[in-house]
Amino acid sequence: MAEVQLAAGTVEYQDTGGDGPVVVLLHGVAMDGSLWRNVVAPLRAEFRCVIPTLPLGGHRTPMKADADLSIPGVARLVAEFLDELGLRDVTLVMSDWGGAQALVALGRYERIGRLVITSCEAFDNFPPGVPGSNLYTSAKMPGGINLAFKLLKLKAMRRLPMTWGWMSKRPVPHEVMDAWFEPLWTSAEIRRDLRKYVLGVPPKDELIAWAAKLREFDRPALVVWAAEDKVMPLTHGRRLAELLPKSELVEIADSYTLIPEDQPEQLAAHLRSFLLTGRATD
Repeated sequence: MAEVQLAAGTVEYQDTGGDGPVVVLLHGVAMDGSLWRNVVAPLRAEFRCVIPTLPLGGHRTPMKADADLSIPGVARLVAEFLDELGLRDVTLVMSDWGGAQALVALGRYERIGRLVITSCEAFDNFPPGVPGSNLYTSAKMPGGINLAFKLLKLKAMRRLPMTWGWMSKRPVPHEVMDAWFEPLWTSAEIRRDLRKYVLGVPPKDELIAWAAKLREFDRPALVVWAAEDKVMPLTHGRRLAELLPKSELVEIADSYTLIPEDQPEQLAAHLRSFLLTGRATD
């Protein structure tokens, strides 16, 4: 793992290196870059894959105490990350985290040449679905995030709809989830950072206004949505594809929200085709 110093604090990242087109892959809450392990594997020979661990609970180094970790704060952190690494004409790929609309609304997409949005928060679905609502309720209670994630030490709890059961159709390997949750189990500062993000959701009318700004993104875009998603409505994927002027929509069967876990081979194939030809595979 490499690291970079940003205004909010230290961000760790993986970089496969190479001279190929740059792909930056972003994850969601209480995960880290290992979400993309099965997607990066078939891509790394042709593309430079950069995978930061965002300060959304799976990060190992706490952010500064005064860091802005609201949705726009994390969006600005992503833009600063691209600046600090000097990355240009990036293909930005995101899963679960809905920061694309904030990046565009803030006008911080100058380094993004192509955008790939897989099943994620969109429009006013923040925090998303039943798991998001449960996490938001926990964040409002003193010690609530600590309790919520301690319960996830019990492996049976991980497949409940209110936790992770609706995030992936196939169980994420327990050793992967253990690594995701370890920082939240062991660090009050990491729990503080996640709480900031969960409670930093703006009013719904502001979220809707952000989404409308996607009409201004005049570069190639690919929307990849899980056809059986129970947390991120399929209609949201279709609406996003309608908003983005130069977009294509792909619906992935037999998958819930975390397509990188449920259907990594299909997702990697679509990404590769989009990067090389500007179109997803048929």
